[in-house]
Amino acid sequence: MAEHVLPFDKAHTKWNKALPPAIEIDAGDTVSCETRSAGGRITPGCDAAVLSSFNFDRPLPLAGPIFVRDARPGDVLEVEIQDVRPSRWGWSGIIPGFGLLAEDFPAPYIYHWDLSNGRDTALREDIVIPLDPFCGNMGVCPDVPHEVPIVPPGNFGGNMDIRHLTKGATLLLPVQVEGALFSAGDCHAAQGDGEVGGTGIESPTQFTLRFQVRKGIDLPGPQFLVPGPLTSKYDHAGYFATTGVGPDLMPCAKQAIRAMIAYITRTYRLPPEAAYVLCSIVVDLKISEIVDAPNWIVSAYLPLSVFRGSRDRAQ
Repeated sequence: MAEHVLPFDKAHTKWNKALPPAIEIDAGDTVSCETRSAGGRITPGCDAAVLSSFNFDRPLPLAGPIFVRDARPGDVLEVEIQDVRPSRWGWSGIIPGFGLLAEDFPAPYIYHWDLSNGRDTALREDIVIPLDPFCGNMGVCPDVPHEVPIVPPGNFGGNMDIRHLTKGATLLLPVQVEGALFSAGDCHAAQGDGEVGGTGIESPTQFTLRFQVRKGIDLPGPQFLVPGPLTSKYDHAGYFATTGVGPDLMPCAKQAIRAMIAYITRTYRLPPEAAYVLCSIVVDLKISEIVDAPNWIVSAYLPLSVFRGSRDRAQ
Protein backbone atom coordinates (compact mmCIF):
# COMPACT_ATOMS: atom_id res chain seq x y z
CA MET A 1 0.00 0.00 0.00
CA ALA A 2 2.20 2.78 -1.32
CA GLU A 3 1.67 6.54 -1.09
CA HIS A 4 2.12 8.67 -4.19
CA VAL A 5 2.18 12.40 -4.96
CA LEU A 6 0.79 13.82 -8.20
CA PRO A 7 1.80 17.51 -8.72
CA PHE A 8 -0.53 20.07 -10.30
CA ASP A 9 1.24 19.99 -13.67
CA LYS A 10 0.23 16.34 -14.16
CA ALA A 11 -3.19 17.26 -15.51
CA HIS A 12 -5.41 17.18 -18.58
CA THR A 13 -8.55 18.90 -19.89
CA LYS A 14 -10.31 16.16 -21.89
CA TRP A 15 -11.35 12.57 -21.27
CA ASN A 16 -9.28 10.54 -23.72
CA LYS A 17 -8.31 6.88 -23.32
CA ALA A 18 -5.30 7.48 -25.55
CA LEU A 19 -3.68 9.79 -22.97
CA PRO A 20 -0.63 8.27 -21.28
CA PRO A 21 -1.10 7.79 -17.52
CA ALA A 22 0.34 10.44 -15.24
CA ILE A 23 1.03 7.71 -12.70
CA GLU A 24 0.54 3.95 -12.27
CA ILE A 25 -0.50 2.52 -8.90
CA ASP A 26 -1.67 -0.71 -7.29
CA ALA A 27 -5.02 -1.32 -5.60
CA GLY A 28 -4.74 -0.18 -1.99
CA ASP A 29 -2.41 2.72 -2.80
CA THR A 30 -3.12 6.36 -1.97
CA VAL A 31 -2.49 9.35 -4.20
CA SER A 32 -2.17 12.97 -3.05
CA CYS A 33 -3.07 15.43 -5.80
CA GLU A 34 -3.01 19.18 -6.30
CA THR A 35 -5.16 21.18 -8.69
CA ARG A 36 -5.33 24.85 -9.63
CA SER A 37 -8.65 26.66 -9.97
CA ALA A 38 -9.56 27.18 -13.63
CA GLY A 39 -6.02 26.20 -14.56
CA GLY A 40 -4.59 29.29 -12.84
CA ARG A 41 -6.36 31.73 -15.18
CA ILE A 42 -8.36 33.25 -12.31
CA THR A 43 -6.20 34.81 -9.60
CA PRO A 44 -6.84 36.53 -6.24
CA GLY A 45 -8.34 39.98 -6.73
CA CYS A 46 -8.77 39.70 -10.51
CA ASP A 47 -11.53 41.62 -12.23
CA ALA A 48 -14.82 39.99 -13.29
CA ALA A 49 -13.93 40.73 -16.93
CA VAL A 50 -11.80 37.56 -16.95
CA LEU A 51 -15.02 35.53 -16.83
CA SER A 52 -16.23 37.05 -20.12
CA SER A 53 -13.58 35.03 -21.96
CA PHE A 54 -13.87 31.84 -19.92
CA ASN A 55 -12.84 28.91 -22.13
CA PHE A 56 -15.41 26.14 -21.87
CA ASP A 57 -13.49 24.01 -24.35
CA ARG A 58 -10.66 23.51 -21.83
CA PRO A 59 -12.03 24.87 -18.56
CA LEU A 60 -10.96 22.76 -15.58
CA PRO A 61 -7.70 20.75 -15.57
CA LEU A 62 -8.03 17.37 -13.88
CA ALA A 63 -5.27 15.61 -11.96
CA GLY A 64 -4.44 12.38 -13.75
CA PRO A 65 -4.97 10.06 -15.47
CA ILE A 66 -4.23 7.54 -12.70
CA PHE A 67 -3.73 3.99 -14.01
CA VAL A 68 -4.81 1.42 -11.41
CA ARG A 69 -3.25 -1.96 -12.09
CA ASP A 70 -5.72 -4.86 -12.15
CA ALA A 71 -8.67 -2.54 -12.90
CA ARG A 72 -10.44 -3.81 -15.99
CA PRO A 73 -13.72 -3.12 -17.80
CA GLY A 74 -16.55 -4.64 -15.78
CA ASP A 75 -14.81 -3.99 -12.45
CA VAL A 76 -15.65 -1.25 -9.96
CA LEU A 77 -13.11 1.33 -8.87
CA GLU A 78 -13.57 2.24 -5.21
CA VAL A 79 -12.32 5.73 -4.35
CA GLU A 80 -12.08 6.62 -0.66
CA ILE A 81 -11.82 10.37 -0.06
CA GLN A 82 -9.26 10.65 2.73
CA ASP A 83 -8.71 14.40 2.78
CA VAL A 84 -9.61 17.57 0.87
CA ARG A 85 -7.79 20.82 1.72
CA PRO A 86 -8.60 24.05 -0.14
CA SER A 87 -6.11 26.89 -0.34
CA ARG A 88 -6.34 30.19 1.55
CA TRP A 89 -8.31 31.81 -1.29
CA GLY A 90 -11.30 31.03 -3.48
CA TRP A 91 -13.68 32.66 -5.90
CA SER A 92 -17.27 32.43 -7.10
CA GLY A 93 -18.81 34.13 -10.06
CA ILE A 94 -21.35 34.55 -12.79
CA ILE A 95 -20.01 33.39 -16.15
CA PRO A 96 -21.95 34.90 -19.09
CA GLY A 97 -24.05 32.26 -20.83
CA PHE A 98 -23.60 29.68 -18.06
CA GLY A 99 -25.68 28.65 -15.04
CA LEU A 100 -29.32 27.87 -14.34
CA LEU A 101 -30.42 31.50 -14.80
CA ALA A 102 -28.00 32.52 -17.55
CA GLU A 103 -30.74 34.55 -19.25
CA ASP A 104 -31.30 36.59 -16.07
CA PHE A 105 -27.63 37.39 -15.43
CA PRO A 106 -25.82 38.17 -18.71
CA ALA A 107 -22.97 40.22 -17.20
CA PRO A 108 -19.87 38.77 -15.50
CA TYR A 109 -19.57 38.98 -11.72
CA ILE A 110 -16.89 37.74 -9.35
CA TYR A 111 -16.45 37.50 -5.59
CA HIS A 112 -13.15 36.59 -3.93
CA TRP A 113 -13.29 34.59 -0.69
CA ASP A 114 -10.89 34.55 2.24
CA LEU A 115 -10.46 30.88 3.22
CA SER A 116 -7.46 31.42 5.46
CA ASN A 117 -8.99 30.25 8.76
CA GLY A 118 -9.83 26.85 7.25
CA ARG A 119 -13.29 26.76 8.86
CA ASP A 120 -15.58 29.30 7.21
CA THR A 121 -15.72 32.39 5.02
CA ALA A 122 -17.91 35.49 4.74
CA LEU A 123 -19.93 37.03 1.93
CA ARG A 124 -20.66 39.88 4.29
CA GLU A 125 -19.76 40.22 7.98
CA ASP A 126 -23.20 38.83 8.90
CA ILE A 127 -23.29 36.11 6.21
CA VAL A 128 -20.84 33.33 7.10
CA ILE A 129 -20.52 30.07 5.15
CA PRO A 130 -18.90 26.94 6.63
CA LEU A 131 -16.31 25.21 4.48
CA ASP A 132 -17.14 21.68 3.33
CA PRO A 133 -14.62 20.93 0.56
CA PHE A 134 -14.91 18.25 -2.12
CA CYS A 135 -13.84 17.40 -5.67
CA GLY A 136 -16.56 18.38 -8.11
CA ASN A 137 -15.15 16.16 -10.86
CA MET A 138 -14.15 12.54 -10.22
CA GLY A 139 -14.38 9.89 -12.87
CA VAL A 140 -12.90 7.06 -14.87
CA CYS A 141 -12.19 7.48 -18.56
CA PRO A 142 -15.15 6.59 -20.80
CA ASP A 143 -14.58 3.94 -23.45
CA VAL A 144 -15.12 6.03 -26.57
CA PRO A 145 -12.82 6.43 -29.60
CA HIS A 146 -12.54 10.23 -29.33
CA GLU A 147 -11.95 13.02 -26.84
CA VAL A 148 -14.83 13.85 -24.50
CA PRO A 149 -15.32 17.25 -22.78
CA ILE A 150 -14.84 17.05 -19.04
CA VAL A 151 -17.77 19.32 -18.05
CA PRO A 152 -20.85 17.10 -18.59
CA PRO A 153 -21.03 14.04 -16.30
CA GLY A 154 -21.79 10.54 -17.53
CA ASN A 155 -22.19 6.98 -16.30
CA PHE A 156 -18.39 7.04 -15.81
CA GLY A 157 -18.70 9.86 -13.25
CA GLY A 158 -16.96 13.09 -14.19
CA ASN A 159 -18.25 16.56 -13.41
CA MET A 160 -20.98 15.40 -11.02
CA ASP A 161 -20.61 18.21 -8.43
CA ILE A 162 -22.02 16.00 -5.68
CA ARG A 163 -21.39 18.13 -2.59
CA HIS A 164 -21.51 15.18 -0.18
CA LEU A 165 -18.39 13.51 -1.62
CA THR A 166 -16.34 15.08 1.17
CA LYS A 167 -13.71 13.61 3.47
CA GLY A 168 -14.81 10.15 4.63
CA ALA A 169 -17.10 9.39 1.68
CA THR A 170 -16.48 6.53 -0.75
CA LEU A 171 -17.24 6.72 -4.48
CA LEU A 172 -17.86 3.65 -6.65
CA LEU A 173 -17.28 3.95 -10.40
CA PRO A 174 -17.82 1.35 -13.16
CA VAL A 175 -14.48 0.82 -14.92
CA GLN A 176 -14.70 1.21 -18.70
CA VAL A 177 -11.08 0.99 -19.88
CA GLU A 178 -7.94 -0.89 -18.83
CA GLY A 179 -6.48 0.65 -15.68
CA ALA A 180 -9.60 2.82 -15.12
CA LEU A 181 -7.62 6.01 -15.97
CA PHE A 182 -9.14 7.91 -13.05
CA SER A 183 -8.92 11.71 -12.84
CA ALA A 184 -10.23 14.37 -10.44
CA GLY A 185 -10.43 18.12 -10.03
CA ASP A 186 -12.85 21.09 -10.12
CA CYS A 187 -12.55 21.40 -6.35
CA HIS A 188 -14.95 23.46 -4.25
CA ALA A 189 -14.59 24.73 -0.69
CA ALA A 190 -18.40 24.86 -0.44
CA GLN A 191 -21.41 24.40 -2.74
CA GLY A 192 -25.15 23.86 -2.60
CA ASP A 193 -26.92 20.95 -4.30
CA GLY A 194 -27.39 22.06 -7.89
CA GLU A 195 -24.53 24.60 -8.09
CA VAL A 196 -27.21 26.76 -9.68
CA GLY A 197 -25.01 29.74 -10.55
CA GLY A 198 -22.39 27.59 -12.24
CA THR A 199 -19.70 27.92 -9.56
CA GLY A 200 -19.24 26.89 -5.96
CA ILE A 201 -16.42 28.41 -3.96
CA GLU A 202 -13.74 27.44 -6.46
CA SER A 203 -10.28 27.05 -4.95
CA PRO A 204 -6.87 25.51 -5.63
CA THR A 205 -6.95 22.32 -3.58
CA GLN A 206 -4.89 19.42 -2.32
CA PHE A 207 -6.69 16.11 -1.87
CA THR A 208 -5.80 12.53 -1.00
CA LEU A 209 -7.59 9.45 -2.33
CA ARG A 210 -7.22 5.72 -1.71
CA PHE A 211 -8.08 3.26 -4.49
CA GLN A 212 -9.41 -0.31 -4.40
CA VAL A 213 -10.69 -2.57 -7.17
CA ARG A 214 -13.87 -4.58 -6.68
CA LYS A 215 -14.47 -7.57 -8.91
CA GLY A 216 -17.79 -9.04 -9.98
CA ILE A 217 -19.98 -5.97 -9.38
CA ASP A 218 -22.01 -4.58 -12.27
CA LEU A 219 -22.83 -0.89 -11.73
CA PRO A 220 -24.92 1.14 -14.21
CA GLY A 221 -23.32 4.38 -13.02
CA PRO A 222 -21.67 6.10 -10.06
CA GLN A 223 -22.76 5.19 -6.55
CA PHE A 224 -21.41 6.42 -3.24
CA LEU A 225 -21.45 5.97 0.52
CA VAL A 226 -21.64 8.94 2.91
CA PRO A 227 -20.85 8.06 6.53
CA GLY A 228 -23.06 10.38 8.56
CA PRO A 229 -25.39 13.41 8.46
CA LEU A 230 -25.44 15.23 5.15
CA THR A 231 -25.76 18.85 6.29
CA SER A 232 -24.71 18.94 9.94
CA LYS A 233 -22.83 22.23 9.44
CA TYR A 234 -26.07 23.95 8.44
CA ASP A 235 -28.98 22.30 10.21
CA HIS A 236 -29.02 23.97 13.63
CA ALA A 237 -30.95 27.11 12.64
CA GLY A 238 -33.55 25.69 10.24
CA TYR A 239 -34.32 26.53 6.63
CA PHE A 240 -36.43 28.82 4.48
CA ALA A 241 -37.67 27.22 1.25
CA THR A 242 -39.16 28.37 -2.02
CA THR A 243 -40.80 26.17 -4.66
CA GLY A 244 -41.33 25.80 -8.37
CA VAL A 245 -44.41 23.92 -9.61
CA GLY A 246 -45.07 22.69 -13.14
CA PRO A 247 -44.81 19.85 -15.66
CA ASP A 248 -41.05 20.21 -16.32
CA LEU A 249 -38.34 19.97 -13.64
CA MET A 250 -36.00 22.50 -15.28
CA PRO A 251 -38.52 25.40 -15.32
CA CYS A 252 -39.53 24.32 -11.80
CA ALA A 253 -35.92 24.66 -10.65
CA LYS A 254 -35.69 28.10 -12.25
CA GLN A 255 -38.92 29.20 -10.55
CA ALA A 256 -37.65 28.06 -7.17
CA ILE A 257 -34.30 29.86 -7.52
CA ARG A 258 -35.84 33.06 -8.89
CA ALA A 259 -38.16 33.11 -5.90
CA MET A 260 -35.21 32.48 -3.56
CA ILE A 261 -33.16 35.30 -5.09
CA ALA A 262 -36.12 37.65 -4.65
CA TYR A 263 -36.46 36.54 -1.02
CA ILE A 264 -32.76 37.01 -0.25
CA THR A 265 -32.56 40.44 -1.87
CA ARG A 266 -35.70 41.60 -0.05
CA THR A 267 -34.88 40.11 3.35
CA TYR A 268 -31.10 40.46 3.59
CA ARG A 269 -30.53 43.46 1.31
CA LEU A 270 -28.11 41.74 -1.03
CA PRO A 271 -27.85 42.76 -4.71
CA PRO A 272 -29.30 40.14 -7.07
CA GLU A 273 -25.87 39.04 -8.34
CA ALA A 274 -24.61 38.34 -4.82
CA ALA A 275 -27.88 36.59 -3.94
CA TYR A 276 -27.51 34.34 -7.00
CA VAL A 277 -23.93 33.47 -5.99
CA LEU A 278 -25.11 32.73 -2.44
CA CYS A 279 -27.78 30.38 -3.84
CA SER A 280 -25.09 28.51 -5.77
CA ILE A 281 -23.02 28.05 -2.62
CA VAL A 282 -25.54 27.22 0.13
CA VAL A 283 -29.02 26.56 -1.35
CA ASP A 284 -29.98 22.93 -1.93
CA LEU A 285 -32.36 22.04 -4.75
CA LYS A 286 -34.59 19.06 -3.98
CA ILE A 287 -37.21 17.18 -5.98
CA SER A 288 -40.04 17.31 -3.47
CA GLU A 289 -42.70 15.61 -5.57
CA ILE A 290 -42.58 13.74 -8.88
CA VAL A 291 -45.60 11.40 -8.87
CA ASP A 292 -48.65 13.65 -9.11
CA ALA A 293 -48.85 14.21 -12.87
CA PRO A 294 -49.02 16.55 -14.62
CA ASN A 295 -47.14 18.80 -12.17
CA TRP A 296 -43.98 18.25 -10.12
CA ILE A 297 -42.41 20.31 -7.33
CA VAL A 298 -38.81 21.45 -6.95
CA SER A 299 -37.91 23.10 -3.64
CA ALA A 300 -34.93 25.34 -2.85
CA TYR A 301 -33.72 25.18 0.78
CA LEU A 302 -31.81 28.13 2.26
CA PRO A 303 -29.96 27.35 5.55
CA LEU A 304 -30.66 30.19 7.96
CA SER A 305 -27.53 29.37 9.95
CA VAL A 306 -25.39 31.36 7.48
CA PHE A 307 -27.02 34.60 8.59
CA ARG A 308 -25.41 35.92 11.77
CA GLY A 309 -26.98 38.57 14.01
CA SER A 310 -30.08 39.00 11.86
CA ARG A 311 -33.45 37.34 12.37
CA ASP A 312 -35.08 35.68 9.37
CA ARG A 313 -38.10 37.64 8.20
CA ALA A 314 -40.23 35.48 5.89
CA GLN A 315 -42.45 37.76 3.80
